[in-house]
Amino acid sequence: MVNNFWILVASGLLSGLLAGLFGIGGGMVLVPLLITLNYTPVQAVATSSLAIIITSISGSWQNWRMGYLDLNRVILLGFPALITAQIGVYIATLLPDYLLLTYFGILLIINIFLGNFNHQLLGKKTSNNSLNFSVTIARLATGGTAGFLAGLFGIGGGAIMVPLQMLLLNEPIKIAIQTSLGVIVITAISSTIGHSITGNVLFGVGLIVGVGGLIGAQISTRFLPKLPDQVVRFCFYGLLTILAIYTFWKAWNYYQWQL
Repeated sequence: MVNNFWILVASGLLSGLLAGLFGIGGGMVLVPLLITLNYTPVQAVATSSLAIIITSISGSWQNWRMGYLDLNRVILLGFPALITAQIGVYIATLLPDYLLLTYFGILLIINIFLGNFNHQLLGKKTSNNSLNFSVTIARLATGGTAGFLAGLFGIGGGAIMVPLQMLLLNEPIKIAIQTSLGVIVITAISSTIGHSITGNVLFGVGLIVGVGGLIGAQISTRFLPKLPDQVVRFCFYGLLTILAIYTFWKAWNYYQWQL
């Protein structure tokens, strides 16, 4: 772990930058990077959850200080996530390594399309974005989906929470991102507790990555929103594409080893 110290810090820094900018936990970056450092997929998922706690608290604290965080919205979405995160943890411990990585790679590809969908929503009037769903059902679906993904893949769930809030709850993009980051605190804590019981959390690694994420989240919540949207989207989608290809390659390797 000592030899990988600066790699872990840099990984956390990158995840924190993404967390503050997009309202995500950063696990989509952390999990593939931890696997690169020869941790098992389930260890990477579990340890990512721990690091995300620190990252999301950092970004949410900054948002709260700036008056941009509505705790009522966070609690209403976070409650169902507490339950579904444990379901995700349970399934993650049952899946073979190659299947867990394959599903994670598919999630990365889905997030690229969700990001494009997000961008399309921004171009429409807010009043036309919402579907006719019960607010209660919409919140249960949004928070529950985020919690499940957090437990299963070691991510915050924000990449799907943001577009769902915009589509089902008619939330503006900035409020959706800020609320998402707050809910991720809850999903990450629930997921980490579940993975800790199974003994898959590497606490030293998670804390190092989390400190890097803390710094990154502070930077992104203050400065990165000033960057041109096109540049940010191009970098984000490009990163997801590279990570997806790498994840599928690792999944194939694990599959061959298990034959």
